[in-house]
Amino acid sequence: MIFVFGSNLRGYHGAGAAAHAMEFEGAKDGCGHGRSGNSYAIPTKDKKLQPLSLKDISGYVSIFCYYAREHSQTPFLMTPIGCGYAGHNPEDILSLFKQHNLPNNVFLSNTWKDHF
Repeated sequence: MIFVFGSNLRGYHGAGAAAHAMEFEGAKDGCGHGRSGNSYAIPTKDKKLQPLSLKDISGYVSIFCYYAREHSQTPFLMTPIGCGYAGHNPEDILSLFKQHNLPNNVFLSNTWKDHF
């Protein structure tokens, strides 16, 4: 299962799910977007570590959903990206995934429950 986490465009994975991805799932320092190791980074912050707009995140969500569909035999475990340090509302983030038709092989982690 691929661990999906919120990242920043600088590729600094110092806290939260990003730190877990770096320590346990093969995320690479300096890789703020896409697949590395057993993880997939979706940017929710810019290179200066400021939150991205929902519109900007939506573009990265679209790319991720395409990637997940192209790898339909691979399960993905999605953490609540953008809902922690980036400060976005969980409902807004989930609506982005709905807009891009979240593939069936993407599963929400149990940590989403903490936001509802």
